[in-house]
Amino acid sequence: MDKKWWTLAAVCTGTFMLLLDVTIVVVAQPAIQSGLHAGFSDVQWTLDAYALTLATLLLTSGVLADRYGRKLLFQIGLAVFTLGSLLCGLARDPLMLILSRSGQGIGGAIMFATSLALLGNSFRGRDRGIAFGVWGAVTGVATALGPVLGGVITTDWSWRGIFLINVPIGVLAFAVTAWRVTESRSPHPAPPDWAGFALLTAGLVSLVYGLIRTSGNSWSDPGVIACLAIGTAGLAAFAAVERVVAHPMFDLSLLRIPTFTGGAIAAFAMNGSLYAVLLYLVLYLQDILGYSAQDAGLRLAIITVAQLIPSIIAGRLSEHVPVRWLIGPGLLLVGVGLILMAGLSGGSSWTHLLPGFIVAGLGGGLVNPPLASTAIGVVPSPRAGMASGANSTFRQVGIAAGIAALGSIFTAAMQHHLASVLPSSLAGSAGSMVTMVRQGSIGQLLASLPPSSRAAASAALRSSFAAGLNDLLYVTAALALAGAVSAALLIRGKDFVRAGREHAATAPAANGHGTVETVRQ
Repeated sequence: MDKKWWTLAAVCTGTFMLLLDVTIVVVAQPAIQSGLHAGFSDVQWTLDAYALTLATLLLTSGVLADRYGRKLLFQIGLAVFTLGSLLCGLARDPLMLILSRSGQGIGGAIMFATSLALLGNSFRGRDRGIAFGVWGAVTGVATALGPVLGGVITTDWSWRGIFLINVPIGVLAFAVTAWRVTESRSPHPAPPDWAGFALLTAGLVSLVYGLIRTSGNSWSDPGVIACLAIGTAGLAAFAAVERVVAHPMFDLSLLRIPTFTGGAIAAFAMNGSLYAVLLYLVLYLQDILGYSAQDAGLRLAIITVAQLIPSIIAGRLSEHVPVRWLIGPGLLLVGVGLILMAGLSGGSSWTHLLPGFIVAGLGGGLVNPPLASTAIGVVPSPRAGMASGANSTFRQVGIAAGIAALGSIFTAAMQHHLASVLPSSLAGSAGSMVTMVRQGSIGQLLASLPPSSRAAASAALRSSFAAGLNDLLYVTAALALAGAVSAALLIRGKDFVRAGREHAATAPAANGHGTVETVRQ
């Protein structure tokens, strides 16, 4: 077989793993929480550690690959991701798991940043279109299969299996890359922006850490205030540095282009709404309704299945319809779907969520295909990599910040509701009960209560969890609707680089889920 097809196989395998691990872990969270005796903030960090390292390393990884070799960096990414997966599967405590997830994110960012460049160097003409099409299909399947595979592996084997299964696949992909992939690098690489990388990383980590701390402490807690202040200062310093360095990792002048800004807001809103709230939907399905990880994953798969047909349609329509009429209405549907999921009560079943799952999934299918191609469509081709990477960064920041902020809202809402519905004999225990719920110890909590109080306490916990989830659904719906309005107002046809002057508007690029699209000017 020709080397280029081996390259496609290696790249698709690596990208499949890294995108699968965005969603496969979600349905395993209750099992991880129980198996490692982890707290709720640990559960949040298990997801956020991966998203944050992806967000902060995407742009730098692309620059390093141009300088030192895309094959070399892809191999490094594979090795780091595979080692991180092994350590995740062997984790003995929450801290080891979180640090290992960060390792996965580092490897995933390097692979994601170099995958399209490797394909672009190996394929030409009609074969390039085939390669990008296969890559897009594989990454779409990875996103869709995540909840189902995660549920099956967790239920039939162990939560550790969702990580350990990556190890033999990663070793095989590494061997294929070393054996058959051709090295390439840029003839004129830009120097890495280490100052920007350090400030962006410090700012994002501190900000998200502060948001996660608020779910267990008040907003006036000195530690929370310090983390939020350091995070804000770090991001402000990052913006200042990017204005003066010769080769910034993110050119802030892109934000002066309304369409790029609209696309960035839409990317943040998409991941900060629907994808951030998935964690809490999983906890509701498993901890409150009692479904296994497999059954919860099958129900969540309704969202990804609902995305498939509109994704195909949107990919085709983006060549003929202004993309703001895909992204704006798509986010509108996501917001409406989240509102439809709300209204839960203590007696609700999972079918209450079904209409919202379908509508939100349809909306996500309209948004995802044209989103990153909108980012690259407004810049000349030499800047397309930076623009696409920045759009993906906004996506990952959206999900990381969203999960962190929603935890604080959920805790406050649940405690407030629980205090009002508990029997008078237990009214003073609302705070400690919420703490045990956050620790995933609902069964232990109920067993510790007098038998005469268990039924009333169980009903109160169920209705209070539903009330907290309702608040999250309304908040994320508002974010999605704000993104819809921003997309409709800011994304403009006149901002796109014209095909007569530059071909960037139709250059292939990866959106946040990996599909390759073109954009109508």
